Amino acid sequence: MSFARFFSAITLLSTLACLHTASANEGIASSDRNVVLSFAVLGDAEPKPEAAFPGVSAAVDEVNQLAQERSLDFVVGVGDIAHKGTLIQYENVTPVLQRLSLPFYPIMGNEEHGDTVDRYMQYANLWNKGKAVIEKPSYVLEYDAVALVFASPDYSRDFNDDGIDWIRNQVERLASKPVFLIVHGAQTGVYPENAEKGITHPGFVDIVAQPNVAAVISGDLHMDMERVNHSKQIGHVHYLHIPALERTKIPDETRHTPMYRVFSIFDDGDVLVETFQVDVKGPLARHEYRFTLP
Repeated sequence: MSFARFFSAITLLSTLACLHTASANEGIASSDRNVVLSFAVLGDAEPKPEAAFPGVSAAVDEVNQLAQERSLDFVVGVGDIAHKGTLIQYENVTPVLQRLSLPFYPIMGNEEHGDTVDRYMQYANLWNKGKAVIEKPSYVLEYDAVALVFASPDYSRDFNDDGIDWIRNQVERLASKPVFLIVHGAQTGVYPENAEKGITHPGFVDIVAQPNVAAVISGDLHMDMERVNHSKQIGHVHYLHIPALERTKIPDETRHTPMYRVFSIFDDGDVLVETFQVDVKGPLARHEYRFTLP
């Protein structure tokens, strides 16, 4: 082999090695960037016909393990934990969620409105078992990099005028800071897989038009991450769907794979959204999504 050919082979091998190293170090594993806030998000449960929560249980165990391996601050729930808000569903899921090692910040979904707000509030605090106090169905968590507005629906998955006013007031109050809206369902039309299902109040469109609204995080649709467009940008807002842990409905019910997502915000304003499948080690690269805070 000539020297030139030998040198070319060595160069190619070195380049491939560098590319492999760069690929392996991409994402959250890169220690040269500082993660300033990170949280996991659990999607809908509301199992039927049995009040059993194997998907939620597996996700809880994995989130607890992940919290030992990296810095996680809390866990978010996007609603619809208890099917029709029945007592047996609340009772059966409570010991599962109490195993979370991190504070759990949920909102209501349309299923919780199958019973009273008081019942939901009672169990939302039981789930935390002292790790956090949930005082109202809707609330705000504010951090240096971002604020999270947790907006429980006023009825079903929608808002009345008072609920819209509350969200608008929070977004305007936080005008100097990027906002993530945590809602049960996004506004109608965002996900064409079921375009008619979601928030119909016209005031919500005005809210997401605010320049500091960076993302809308929602569940409700029970979409199969492999067969839908689950993460997208519309205008300046990023819409992130959280898959259901117990039942998949869209595009059909033939296949269910429990998954959850993890959001990491870096000190330069970049946001990494990872998707984890229960019983699979590490995030799924094909479902990774990135954006930058405004």
